Amino acid sequence: DIVALDGTCIVFVEVKTWTSDAQADPSEAVDLPKQRKLTRAALQFLKQRNLLESPARFDVISIVWPDRRRSPSIRHFENAFDATGHGQMFS
Repeated sequence: DIVALDGTCIVFVEVKTWTSDAQADPSEAVDLPKQRKLTRAALQFLKQRNLLESPARFDVISIVWPDRRRSPSIRHFENAFDATGHGQMFS
């Protein structure tokens, strides 16, 4: 969803928003298959820009906003997961 810089670190951020607080935290939707998909997309991004040597991490932001008249609950999980998949970031 977002590619950002934190100093010299490239941060790939997945944002999950739910409009109900009856479920688990939205961050739990970033399961292993989703992590693999994000890892592949990040690898492609880094390769295309010749940035494979740059530090990178994956963050997750969860937003729960059941009542639009009130402020949402926002949580930021820094370094939420490691690169996953065959060979991780360097396959």
